[in-house]
Amino acid sequence: MDKDLALLHEKIDYLTEQFEAQQRQREAWDELKQDLIPITNHMIKLSINELEEIGTDFELEDLLFLLKRFLRNTHLWMHLLDRLEAIMDLADEASVLGKQAFANTIETLHQLERVGYFAFARGGYYVLQRIVTEFSEEDVRALGDNIVNILTTVQKMTQPEMLTLANSAIDSMRDQTIENVKPPSTLSLLRQLSDPKVRIGLSKMLSIVSSLADENAGEIKN
Repeated sequence: MDKDLALLHEKIDYLTEQFEAQQRQREAWDELKQDLIPITNHMIKLSINELEEIGTDFELEDLLFLLKRFLRNTHLWMHLLDRLEAIMDLADEASVLGKQAFANTIETLHQLERVGYFAFARGGYYVLQRIVTEFSEEDVRALGDNIVNILTTVQKMTQPEMLTLANSAIDSMRDQTIENVKPPSTLSLLRQLSDPKVRIGLSKMLSIVSSLADENAGEIKN
């Protein structure tokens, strides 16, 4: 008998707890409805106002057609999302590569600055400014007309035999300064003519003088 009463009390307690739990849920739901009703009314009012601005341009059939088309082309949207993910991955990789390229560029510019390329460029810009300010447009045109002759002359001057001859002449003039050179006598000059090198050099000098004389004679005739 006592066991039956205890079991009955347990069932009554369980039912009481279930009733109280349901009562609490009902109260919570009622509170939620009381909170949602003003918000829902406000949203409906805003929707009505917005739809009034659309007027007859919007119909429910259009919305349904758009929804059907969206659902019909689900695979296209999935493909588009895959493309978007690939683009995002590519953008991330490009960002990493861009940072690395920027760092490499900064390092290269630093090396060029350390070696002196920028200083050389500034010096070249200064030379270019001097050329622009010192030479007129007519001078530049004349330079353009004679650039082939100038380059031909430079090419001939940079031949190995011409450079060797120029270096030898410069070394000889540098060694024989005015303070160290004594005026040679006529007999000494005549003795130097017996040297084959002197005769070859004198022959070259006379050839140069002769060519200059021929050029001047041509200008005089003209």
